[in-house]
Amino acid sequence: MTLKELNFFYKLCENPAVSQVANELNISQSAVSLAIKSLEGKLEEELFDRVGKKLILNDRGKYFKRITYEHYLSLIDAKTIFQNNKLAGTLNVAASKTIANFIMPNIYYDFLSQYKDVSLQINSLNSSIIIEKILDGSLDVGLIEASCDNANIIKEKIIDDELIVVTSDKNAPKKTFIDTIGKKWILRESGSGTRDVFINSLGKLAQELDIFMELYEFDEIKKILLRHNNTVTAISKVAVEKELKNKELFQIELINIEFKREFHLIYHKNRTLNRLFTTFKEFVEKQMISKNYY
Repeated sequence: MTLKELNFFYKLCENPAVSQVANELNISQSAVSLAIKSLEGKLEEELFDRVGKKLILNDRGKYFKRITYEHYLSLIDAKTIFQNNKLAGTLNVAASKTIANFIMPNIYYDFLSQYKDVSLQINSLNSSIIIEKILDGSLDVGLIEASCDNANIIKEKIIDDELIVVTSDKNAPKKTFIDTIGKKWILRESGSGTRDVFINSLGKLAQELDIFMELYEFDEIKKILLRHNNTVTAISKVAVEKELKNKELFQIELINIEFKREFHLIYHKNRTLNRLFTTFKEFVEKQMISKNYY
């Protein structure tokens, strides 16, 4: 049975005059009659008694209406929600650590608050894993801080970012060459966007670093730095803004070296650009550009 057949049925339950129902629906009387016959054929029972030009609901018809009408209304509501608000679905999203920890939480919250019928499956992964999952189709959207030049991935820049070198040693030089810092480096794990940008920017100088520890989480790195002032790290400026403001960490500006990078939103080139996907993408880009995530 179809929603159209059920619609005709419920209309005739309220008004048995076929001609009047046909006029109301702006269709022919024969179209109404054929739809009712089709519905009765599928149920293998007659729902109406034919009295002249009227269709009078019989006992089986009354029973059918009683057990189906509430479900019919639910289906109509679902159809209306889907048609009027295409943002009724689920997106599988992953962001790399810097973006996930310090940028996306408020953006996720604001998006879900605005679009009540949307759900997000949220992950925090390093950039290389996000790229893999975009390629195998297990992620809809990725937000990464590493480079990505795969031909099957669409990459859109959202904002610029800067890595800075920080320590808890307030007596450390404010500006120096990297090879004169003389502290133990605490870095992110291999595969992280932060580490890749830092190491690639250093080139051959990276071979001379004393990499003492590698950790997966920024909070772990900051805890080490705050407890041991003989340590140093390279980290996104957005990740340590509070510690810099509170004078718990201090920036060491490097001479002749800058660590500039871009944050990108990525997705598979063959992905369907439906309204939910497009709205989420545009929402994230707008929030990041305006820096409404703080």
